[in-house]
Amino acid sequence: MYYWRDLGEVPEDFGPSVLTLGNFDGVHRGHQQVLQQVLDAARERSAAAVVVSFDPHPAQVHRPESAPELIMGLEDRVEMLADAGIDALLMMHYTLEFAANSPEDFVEQVFVRALGAKAVVVGHDVRFGRGNSGDLDTMRELGAKLGFEVIAIEDFGASYPLRSTDADGDRRCSSTWVREALETGDVETAGRVLGREHRMRGEVVHGAARGRELGYPTANLAPSSQGFIPADGIYAGWLIDESGVRWPAAISVGSNPTFEGVSRQVEAHVINRPPERVQDFDLYGQSVVVEFLHRLRGQVTYRGPEALIEQMKLDVGQARTLLSAQPHALLSTEQRAEG
Repeated sequence: MYYWRDLGEVPEDFGPSVLTLGNFDGVHRGHQQVLQQVLDAARERSAAAVVVSFDPHPAQVHRPESAPELIMGLEDRVEMLADAGIDALLMMHYTLEFAANSPEDFVEQVFVRALGAKAVVVGHDVRFGRGNSGDLDTMRELGAKLGFEVIAIEDFGASYPLRSTDADGDRRCSSTWVREALETGDVETAGRVLGREHRMRGEVVHGAARGRELGYPTANLAPSSQGFIPADGIYAGWLIDESGVRWPAAISVGSNPTFEGVSRQVEAHVINRPPERVQDFDLYGQSVVVEFLHRLRGQVTYRGPEALIEQMKLDVGQARTLLSAQPHALLSTEQRAEG
């Protein structure tokens, strides 16, 4: 996938293209349906499939005090868009100056001159240009004037039947739904809307080493880590190291109320550390991904370390059982060598 951070990086002879625009925070199942329509339309027209997106999120520029917490960081968003099969991504730097462009100036400069748009795929609720003054009718008028087709999707991020037995069964997939689920620790629902486990990405840093002292060493994510932090509690999930190995893990989110003076943090205890490296399994300084599969329990204050250790033993056992049944459970060292 071509990845451009500025209009000046787009080759002068690029095009023709079929494109869509949006923030694509989470790249959830609804987004994936839109991207597939872009891909289909591009193949039918022998054109490149292109996404135009923005960084930072426009809400962070216009109303930083109330902007929603992002589901994923920029690196993961780029990776997910590439995995979807998109041919090119133009990630435009969003500023107040950029936002002042009129709808026509924006479309002509970006869609037509830079990307050679043959068709534009948008939802009926599309808004663009200065003050969000451009809408679907505006896009159609500009398409007729500037020579591109407008493909309107009935529901941008259409409904996906996640569960047929409850009120959410036909709810429209959205980034808002993912955030609502994560705020309550419901990582299973978030995963169903996303189409994969929710993830965070960050550097492993030194912590207070209490986990190691208690017999359960953890990889502590730096406060600067990217991705929506789910509700406090204990989770079963995965830690993916820099080499791409996926380790089963018991993940703690919170401030660990059993001990005083601990700030909120995300830490993962790798369950199946290689036997030959139990003592020196060192992830410090690595950029890792932590994925959340299932919430085991909420955060609890214990009367002392002994009770906490006993609960940690139960948590790790439960996490191991849940993760061992997953299709991407970690292979043994011998199995990896054979592969």
